[in-house]
Amino acid sequence: MKKSSSLFYLLLILSTMITISSNSWLSMWVGLELNMMSFIPLILNKSNKSSSEAAMIYFLVQSVSSMLMLMMALISICNYIMSINLINMLINISLLIKLGAAPFHMWMPEMMSKMEWNKCMILMTWQKIAPLMMMMNNNNNMIIQLSIIWSVVIGSLGGINQMSLRKMMGYSSINHLGWLMAMNKYINLWIIYMIIYSLMILLICWMFMNYKMYFMNQVSSINLNMMEKISFFIMMLSMGGLPPFIGFLPKWITIQSMINEKEFFIMFVMIMFSLILLMYYLRVMTSMFLSFNSSIKWFSVQNNKLLTLTIFLVNLSLPVILIMDIF
Repeated sequence: MKKSSSLFYLLLILSTMITISSNSWLSMWVGLELNMMSFIPLILNKSNKSSSEAAMIYFLVQSVSSMLMLMMALISICNYIMSINLINMLINISLLIKLGAAPFHMWMPEMMSKMEWNKCMILMTWQKIAPLMMMMNNNNNMIIQLSIIWSVVIGSLGGINQMSLRKMMGYSSINHLGWLMAMNKYINLWIIYMIIYSLMILLICWMFMNYKMYFMNQVSSINLNMMEKISFFIMMLSMGGLPPFIGFLPKWITIQSMINEKEFFIMFVMIMFSLILLMYYLRVMTSMFLSFNSSIKWFSVQNNKLLTLTIFLVNLSLPVILIMDIF
């Protein structure tokens, strides 16, 4: 890794820490701007057309969001022009734009399709932490409730016909973002969801990057042994939230907390559209298991036993967690 990349990774971490530890909108805005300016050079690490387009998309979207947030932060200091509810709503809209939540989601899958898997992993996990923490400190108004429903619906329907694995994971991230925003008022449960989701994204991006998978047809053309296929299958089921895999745990926690809050309609929509999400995860695997596919003999990848073992241990750890909780 280059020294400059190490510096920007350090700035990425420090800027998020500045944002979540600040007590004023202006200092939070400064942290978000540092975060943006440290992530863009990481996208441009490989100088090609796609990474340049991804960096430009990210810069324009984040700049528009930051301008709206800064304007609302300055108005909130004066608090003579607009009502506090309208200010909070516009700040939440600027945060939703930064997160790529629906209906402000169009840049997210497009940008994902132009980046490498390690940058996609950062965008889907670490870059969500600061805006979600800011949203938790703001009033949870109607625009957040609507965005939760839109994100779950669009994240499920948008990935159905995608052939690009990166775009599919982008829509999956939008769907999981809806679940994260539903948990946003409970800081301890939200952190559990974020840790488990980040771990699953780390494993699946590591898997795609190791086997150089970018499109759906590559999944069946790459020569994998049976254990790698089974670990791939388990990873996809866990991402869909199917028990007894670890991906079911955060969704179970979310459902329980929403039952306690009597938010039955939003919970029903989230559960129903999770089935569609699970369907397009399974669509990735059907060509590998259920149909005959010709393998390209001269295109082979090195087997990664550590990755296969890690996927098994992580995704099958839910029964162990439940047994430890009982005792």
